[in-house]
Amino acid sequence: MGRLPERLLPHPTATRSVMTLPTRGGKPQNEPQKRKAIESWLTDMDGVLVHEGEPVPGAPEFVNRMKASGKPFLILTNNSIYTPRDLQARLNRMGFDVPEQSIWTAALATAQFLSDQRPGGTAYVIGEAGLTTAMHAAGYVLTEFDPDYVVLGETRTYSFEAITKAIRLIDGGAKFICTNPDATGPSNEGALPAAGSVAAMISKATGVEPYFVGKPNPMMMRSALNTIEAHSESTAMIGDRMDTDVLCGLEAGLETILVLTGISTREEADRYPFRPSRIVDSVADLIDEI
Repeated sequence: MGRLPERLLPHPTATRSVMTLPTRGGKPQNEPQKRKAIESWLTDMDGVLVHEGEPVPGAPEFVNRMKASGKPFLILTNNSIYTPRDLQARLNRMGFDVPEQSIWTAALATAQFLSDQRPGGTAYVIGEAGLTTAMHAAGYVLTEFDPDYVVLGETRTYSFEAITKAIRLIDGGAKFICTNPDATGPSNEGALPAAGSVAAMISKATGVEPYFVGKPNPMMMRSALNTIEAHSESTAMIGDRMDTDVLCGLEAGLETILVLTGISTREEADRYPFRPSRIVDSVADLIDEI
C-alpha cells in the first residue's frame, strides 16, 4: 500500500484521546488528551439530514450554518443512483441550500478510486446516471468488450441479462468493484435488494469477491477528506448507522457523532465493540458548535 497523502497523516502537533496506562509506580504514563477543535464536517444524508423524504427538524439550519461558517463540509451518501446535481435539487426542494460540490457519493468515490488505480481504463458498469456520469468524468470508457473492471452500483431495476454479462466478464478476467456493500435499500413498499445483495450473487457464481469502495470502507472518508483538503484529526463524521457511518469515521481517524434520527438507537449502539465519540439526538444539537 502506498504512502497516504500528507494531509491524511497525523500532524506532529495533533492531540488525540489516548488511554491512560499506569507505570510500575502507579502513576499514569499519559494524561488523557482531547482532540483538536472541529474545523471540517462530514455528514451522512439519509437518516441525518433527511428522514422518509422529509427534512429532519433543524437539519436545514445546521447545513446553512455550515455553509455560512466557511468551514469545509461534505454531505456523503452510499447511494450511487443520483448525480450530485440530482441530489442538490432534491435537497433544495426540502429547504437545504447546498452547493453541488458539497455532495460526495459512492459513485464519485468509486470513479476517483479507479482513475487513481488505472487511469483511462475501461469498465462494464451496472448502474444509473450517478455512476455512469462519474465514470465518464473520470476518463473511463464504458464497454462490454474485455473491460478492465466490472463495476456494480445501485439501480432501480437489476437486469438478469446485465448480471449474467457481469459474471461472464469476471470469469474472463475483469476485476470486480462494487460501489457499496448495502444489502438492502428503502422504498415505500419496504426493503429492496441493493448492490451488496447483487454483489453476493455475482460472487457466488464467480468465486470472486468485489472490492467495496463506499462506507464502511475508510477509502470513502479519505477521498472525501482529500476533496475538501481536510485533516482527519480536526474533522467530524455525523451518521445514523453504527455499522457504516461510525465505523467508517472511526477507522479513518475522525471524531464520530451518532444521531438518533435514523437507523441505530442508543441501545443498539451499546451492543457494538466500538463506540462513537458521542451520541446526540439530532444535528439540531450541533448547530451552536459551528
